[in-house]
Amino acid sequence: MIVKEGPERLSEVLSRLFTSRGWGERQQRRRIEEAWQSAAGERVAARSELGSLRRGVLEVIVADAVLLQELAGFQKRDLIAHLQGALGPGRVTDIRFRLGTVR
Repeated sequence: MIVKEGPERLSEVLSRLFTSRGWGERQQRRRIEEAWQSAAGERVAARSELGSLRRGVLEVIVADAVLLQELAGFQKRDLIAHLQGALGPGRVTDIRFRLGTVR
């Protein structure tokens, strides 16, 4: 076992704490949800729910087929541009819409 001499940097301690508790992921998820609500607007946000974000592809669960078609066919590019503006370029590169139950 290696023992460090002297005090440990606060940034290292906080980094380990955030990682172990999952706080960084929750905070990032909250930022994505807020960006989606802003991009989609109140009407769409109420009828949709975010799924996972993997490799830049955001999954969005939509309450009905008409809304799914509207988003995928007409609003997808604008939504991606808005999300990239809010979250940074490359964070969301595509959106996949899926029909499902929205809570």
